[in-house]
Amino acid sequence: MLHKKLTNPKSIVVVGASNNTQTPGGSVLKNLIDHNFKGDLFAVNPKETEVQGVKCYQNISEIPNVDLAIIAIAAKFTLETIKVLTQQKNTKGFIIFSAGFSEKDEQGKLLEQQLVNEINTVGGTLLGPNNIGLINPNFAGVFTTPIPKLDTNGVDFISGSGATAVFIIEAAMATGVTFSSVYSVGNSAQIGVEEVLEHLDVTFNPETSSKVKLLYIESIDNPQKLLKHASSLLKKGCKIAAIKAGSSSAGSRAASSHTGALANSDVAVDALFKKAGIVRCYGRNELITVASIFMHPKLIGKNIAIITHAGGPAVMLTDALSKNGLNVPEISGKDSEELLSKLYEGSSVSNPIDFLATGTAEQLETIIDYCEHKFTNIDAMVVIFGSPGLFEVYDVYDVLHKKIRACKKPIFPILPSVVNVKNEIEYFISKGNINFPDEVLFGNALAKTIVNSKSSIEIETQQVQNSKTIRAIINNAKNGYLQPQQVKELLVAAQIPIVNEAICTSKKESLIASKNLGFPVVMKVVGPIHKSDVGGIILHINSEDKLAKAFDRIMQIKGATSVLIQPMKKGSELFIGAKKEAKFGHLVLCGLGGIYIEVLKDVNTTLAPVSKNEAIEMIQNLKSHKIIQGVRNQEGVNEDLFAEIITKISNLVTIAPEIYELDLNPLLGNSTEIFAVDARIKIEK
Repeated sequence: MLHKKLTNPKSIVVVGASNNTQTPGGSVLKNLIDHNFKGDLFAVNPKETEVQGVKCYQNISEIPNVDLAIIAIAAKFTLETIKVLTQQKNTKGFIIFSAGFSEKDEQGKLLEQQLVNEINTVGGTLLGPNNIGLINPNFAGVFTTPIPKLDTNGVDFISGSGATAVFIIEAAMATGVTFSSVYSVGNSAQIGVEEVLEHLDVTFNPETSSKVKLLYIESIDNPQKLLKHASSLLKKGCKIAAIKAGSSSAGSRAASSHTGALANSDVAVDALFKKAGIVRCYGRNELITVASIFMHPKLIGKNIAIITHAGGPAVMLTDALSKNGLNVPEISGKDSEELLSKLYEGSSVSNPIDFLATGTAEQLETIIDYCEHKFTNIDAMVVIFGSPGLFEVYDVYDVLHKKIRACKKPIFPILPSVVNVKNEIEYFISKGNINFPDEVLFGNALAKTIVNSKSSIEIETQQVQNSKTIRAIINNAKNGYLQPQQVKELLVAAQIPIVNEAICTSKKESLIASKNLGFPVVMKVVGPIHKSDVGGIILHINSEDKLAKAFDRIMQIKGATSVLIQPMKKGSELFIGAKKEAKFGHLVLCGLGGIYIEVLKDVNTTLAPVSKNEAIEMIQNLKSHKIIQGVRNQEGVNEDLFAEIITKISNLVTIAPEIYELDLNPLLGNSTEIFAVDARIKIEK
């Protein structure tokens, strides 16, 4: 938790204050003064007695007790300063702008940890170092500009990068997005994005707190904390969007299983965000667009009316919405004909509703009224209105301003003419409105907010009857891939249905096993990890002669130690996998199995633990779901059983976190049963 003296100080000292407002110490003092900090303000500078009208002390030891210290001096002087503040001045809040710590070298990292240790001894909170500071309704403790308009209905913004925070603030202000608070965590020496989000969650007030949170994250040090508090905020009515930078799959180490190849750190971020209900964005403008949508009334339904005086943007928006599963339904009938009669000749009302470049504010108001009251198949309106540069359009934006507030259906204004109507857009924004400058960016973002903004964290690990047996197997296992018999014992203990099988080291054993299992059988090599890659799987063995030849062929494979024999079964090939991803816990994956996983890579991923409902949603959101349902007289798969096995794998890796990678590939499934026919489990203790 953040100390209240950081977020709501009654006194602030700027160490390194200056009359030169082009320095961090000078600029932050100016911002504090200009934005009316109401508490006591002090400055420290060995060369001054007054800085910007504020009393200045030559030494930190001379100042009165102070709640918050904002430090803008060279890194090498910070530790001595912090010691005086913690030990003599009862200071509990610290913002350190200075660079030269863990981002620089090992010596800087050591110094940074010494600062944290010193602050921890007094229960204080450190923001930074190497950051731009903090803005909230109590004070503007940043050295940068611009300072955004603060509004309780604005967004709370937490950034891991100071420069990126400035760029996002600038772009947001240009569209009309306002802020409730801005936190820049810098090196996150003591608190990072997760801890600030925790603070926003614990202190959340439904009457006064912002309902929209934006995050720019460069590293996720505590995924479970992020998950917990993001999900908690969503339950309280908040919406969250985030950029996670630096998660390219190029950074993932090589993996030896299908699961390992598919599940990397970026997949883990996706799974975490989806489970938490965070809308993931990949750039500043997308983040701002999503935030702008969040600040409009919630869209109920998927049917959108596009109202425009320009054909091209309407066509591009229609494409973007349609490709993302939203509808631009045709508008027809008596009411549409009546509306058409009220517009200029050449207009169209079929949707998009095009009322031409010469369309008037009165016509726009009429169109909106018809969409609001008469077109029952419309859930929301998007109004695209710029200007050909022929006349001013203040009256149009006045209509938009009025109707956005009066209509029950959401109205999203896209105002692309940023040069011709620059003044009108600024006027529109000054009245508390938000502008979407790009129709395609808006269409893609709108779809994301509908699909991704719900949490699925309400999950408890199921009690597993054989957990002691599972632990015993894991405790006795060595690092690396388990032997087939160990895999079988583990799956049986986890109540994963498996096909009958036998491991044989001779032709005689193979013949006895095949007769017991019943021809036809399949023979697989034991030893090499990727059986199919080395020709180590032979199907449809239906005689003793074929069995003998298959045994000879497989045992010639390099690394072969024995053969695995199973009865031939029919069904759709399925896949379930799990992989331990550093800090995130276990990823659980599902999809079609066999070669489909290699060719299509159609899998869905989530973080363990996984509930039955979440597993069903994973299955139903696969692109190949129709194959699982059954197509062209092909028998479908029992989705309930499939989901049940996914939850059992989730329980298994929760009980046995030493499981590093797990593949059930394939499972064979039909309408009545599903069982694993091949499995691979790797242990890392």
